[in-house]
Amino acid sequence: MLTRSKVIVLKILIHAGALIPLLNLYTLAFADELGADPVEAVIHFTGIGALNLLLLSLTVTPLAKLTKQGYLLQTRRVIGLYAFTYALFHLINFLAFEVQFDMGLFISEVIQRPYITVGMVAFLLLIALAVTSINKIKRQMGKSWQHLHNFSYLIVLLVTVHFYWSVKSELTTPLFYFFMVIVLLLFRYKKLKALILSTLK
Repeated sequence: MLTRSKVIVLKILIHAGALIPLLNLYTLAFADELGADPVEAVIHFTGIGALNLLLLSLTVTPLAKLTKQGYLLQTRRVIGLYAFTYALFHLINFLAFEVQFDMGLFISEVIQRPYITVGMVAFLLLIALAVTSINKIKRQMGKSWQHLHNFSYLIVLLVTVHFYWSVKSELTTPLFYFFMVIVLLLFRYKKLKALILSTLK
């Protein structure tokens, strides 16, 4: 019962921590209080938010193992879904403000700009993970569900590359994120090695 209560409290905190900043962002945007370039602010905030949540979702497993608090694993799905939500808003913001929903221009941007290409690949993979996070679909997929969700490692790498390529001047922050990704992936060294070897066979 105590464990269930801890999970409920954690999920409430995750909902609040993810939703309140997003609501505040658009409140400030509609009030024109996001500075000289509100479009850039909104796109950057939702993009970096998605990356932060992806990193947080990958932190859960090693943290649960190190602290021996297995109940933490029950928060991975909700964190992952919020990562997808932020990524979805990031894309919608780009479509609305940068290309004005001109799908021809958008497709052209995806093809011609490598950082957008990488970002779209990551987003399409995120869609697959979000859809298959539904319990019924997860049960139907069986072992293939885990194979699909192993793409979360690739996604976080792609998103970090997307961020790095999209930055035009200050590179300290993207490089810090690369460092964080490498550290988190090192915790999964044996699993990643096994995945790579099985793929090469």
